Amino acid sequence: MNFAKNIKFLRKRKGRTQDDVASALGLKRSTLSGYENNVAEPGIEVLIAFSRYFEIAIDTLLKMDLSRLPESQLGQLERGFDAYLSGSSMRVLATTVDEENRENIELVPEKAKAGYMTGYADPEFISELPVFKLPFLSSNRKYRTFQLKGDSMLPIPDGSWVTGEYVQDWFDISDGKAYIIFTMDDGIMFKIVENRIKNEGKLILYSLNPIYDPFTVRISEVKEVWKFVNYISSELPEPVLPEKELINTVARMKHDLDLLKQKNAELSEDPAAT
Repeated sequence: MNFAKNIKFLRKRKGRTQDDVASALGLKRSTLSGYENNVAEPGIEVLIAFSRYFEIAIDTLLKMDLSRLPESQLGQLERGFDAYLSGSSMRVLATTVDEENRENIELVPEKAKAGYMTGYADPEFISELPVFKLPFLSSNRKYRTFQLKGDSMLPIPDGSWVTGEYVQDWFDISDGKAYIIFTMDDGIMFKIVENRIKNEGKLILYSLNPIYDPFTVRISEVKEVWKFVNYISSELPEPVLPEKELINTVARMKHDLDLLKQKNAELSEDPAAT
């Protein structure tokens, strides 16, 4: 594991002292020194804090010797263009297969989402999830199904089961398409995505429900990306009004509003009416 060497290397590249970094991360200087000298091992929360501070994926901090990279690649890493994003062998997905060595589709129900936060990379945790098959999906691709919570993606109903195809190369994320995005901060999110990885090292996430504002996630915070393929629900989505009917509905509402305004005007002009 290269974590100790990497955090010391990155700290010195930034021209920061141990006191500077320890203060920024809410650590004691002696604790940081222990991490840098490989005499103490950080927990997941500390790893997340270092990942945010340096804006480099945890897997990269753990598995790559950054001191051996050329300056051009180091510069890209520090601007958020992590080699981890392109789906190298560093990023390995925990998965399950059936008796014939064919990929299962694991289900992550609402009650399992908390466990997924820490167990997503743990083969034992993944093996305990329920599994099923969808015969119309390709047997050569990896899928996982997550239970949708909330109304941010209406008209897809709350409680729907949303299936996604595993995305290995995050630079392939297409603007305007729906994806399941998993981060340690926000958990499992189902959103429409705008890909700004190449120039800004981030994704912008949009909800189908217009009452929710879009928001940004740094790509260094992302753990998994799944491209939406279908959803299963016991509820029918809300009907979408045809364009002509929608126009007529708006016209009727405007007519009713005009009548109310007219009555209010008449009442204010006629003192006897009050």
